[in-house]
Amino acid sequence: MRIRPKTGAELAKMRESGRIVGEILAEMARLIRPGVTALELDTWAEAHTRKRGAKPSFKGYHGFPKSLCISVNEEVVHGIPGPRALQEGDIVTIDCGALLDGWHGDAARTFAVGKVDAESAELMRVCEGSLNAGIEQMRSGQRLADVSRAVEQFVKRESAFTVVRQYVGHGIGRALHEEPQVPNYFEPGFPFGDLVLEPGHVFAIEPMVNAGSHDVRVLDDMWTVVTADGRRSAHYEHTVAVTASGPEIMTAP
Repeated sequence: MRIRPKTGAELAKMRESGRIVGEILAEMARLIRPGVTALELDTWAEAHTRKRGAKPSFKGYHGFPKSLCISVNEEVVHGIPGPRALQEGDIVTIDCGALLDGWHGDAARTFAVGKVDAESAELMRVCEGSLNAGIEQMRSGQRLADVSRAVEQFVKRESAFTVVRQYVGHGIGRALHEEPQVPNYFEPGFPFGDLVLEPGHVFAIEPMVNAGSHDVRVLDDMWTVVTADGRRSAHYEHTVAVTASGPEIMTAP
């Protein structure tokens, strides 16, 4: 199955939605501190999104109740913002999406709350590095499997951490989640692995890396995913386009 590349006009639209996401994540770096609640961060992000004429991609998506996914410490993805206050030494992932003029942007970043322990700092470094390794493979003529392989190999080379296998990256455009799935690990025969990348392909690359086992479970709220062993997890994501001159990060601040 061929994945249709976006046109120049469509990419221009996605740059605008991506810019809003980048703005929000950049502001999170200033707002995140001990004592701030996840709900306060979510309220600010929704107000900023709507002020820019966009809608939060996540709010109402399959019933998700908030604008951001905010996941703390052992929470991997899809945490629901609430009154919990962040504490010194926490790590917190902000996953943000914006819909503008029918086109989505999607990105995530893990932040340190004050001073964190050495393992948490290294976990964040390795996860962000694996995202950058995957982005580097988003070039015309490469195969989608090259992206997946690069993410996994970076994590294995740099650490004893593990890549989450149950949740993967994805195509993005008019829908928040489009084909193809983009695993953060290499497995022969994975659907779309042989897809040859072309200018105009746009994917959300999003490694999730655990300090311990890659196994996860879903809490009773049916959304929040946590590590099975209770150890910490980091998550970084960008919406990335393949261009004739190389990868373009559309959600950069």
